[in-house]
Amino acid sequence: MQSTTFEQVRQLTEPGDECKPPVSRADAEFCVRQLIRWIGDDPDREGLIETPSRVVRAFEEWFSGYSGDPTAILAKTFEEVDGYDDMVLLRGIRFESYCEHHMAPIIGSAHVAYLPSTRVVGLSKLVRVVDLYAKRLQVQEKMTSQIANALETILSPRGVAVVISAEHQCMSTRGVYKHGVDTITNKFTGAFEADAGLRARFMSSIG
Repeated sequence: MQSTTFEQVRQLTEPGDECKPPVSRADAEFCVRQLIRWIGDDPDREGLIETPSRVVRAFEEWFSGYSGDPTAILAKTFEEVDGYDDMVLLRGIRFESYCEHHMAPIIGSAHVAYLPSTRVVGLSKLVRVVDLYAKRLQVQEKMTSQIANALETILSPRGVAVVISAEHQCMSTRGVYKHGVDTITNKFTGAFEADAGLRARFMSSIG
């Protein structure tokens, strides 16, 4: 197989990517090799020879959210809840994401609640929606809105509440080097937005 050149990879990543063929695994591994060379190491030494393929496999896992569909995740719902219509809350959903500015980890917890109208969704589906959006290049503000908007649009509940608290390693391992600083974002829709008492009960429940 003919080896990929840097010029070929450069052409694949120039503006107008939508008109170019998708980047192959070989292209991605080649780019990792170039980064290793750029930082001053030797991609052909024993400890690094398999690193490009490992990095590409890791990226497939870390960024698997691009291939997911929230509508498919939330499609199955249940009516047999004996009239339950109060808040459904999942507290402390741990997630790992990566900031879209530096590709540094974002590690935190999401708290997600909704007020069902007539149907409820399986609890694990809420976790899957969080992971779907976390496993993409992200900014926390956008991720918070994406989770809330997906639940609002697909489930049509009486209200949705999402709060995310996370530490951004683009701030703790570089730049200002501030550890232990949490960023908190929230999004409320429907009854959670309109009813201060309900919103306060949610905030109290997540501690």
